[in-house]
Amino acid sequence: MIVYASLIAMTMVGLALLLNLYRLLRGPDPIDRILALDTMTTNVVGIVLIGGVLFNTALNFEIALLIALVGFISTVAFCKYLMRGDLIE
Repeated sequence: MIVYASLIAMTMVGLALLLNLYRLLRGPDPIDRILALDTMTTNVVGIVLIGGVLFNTALNFEIALLIALVGFISTVAFCKYLMRGDLIE
């Protein structure tokens, strides 16, 4: 039962990832593109975690934590760049 639930969840998160990719490519302004990239990072974390549950491995949880950390830092860096025009002031 957990296998079917994991596959359905991975399919749904994959569909959300494709929709975010569309928003990233067709976003009307840079803010929408940054939000789409941040949401894509969250979706990738979800896919990695679902894969960890599906294959019963603990390493995927550490990978998901690293991806989430890099995603957060990149979102903050992009927003700071848009607000000030540079990253280091």
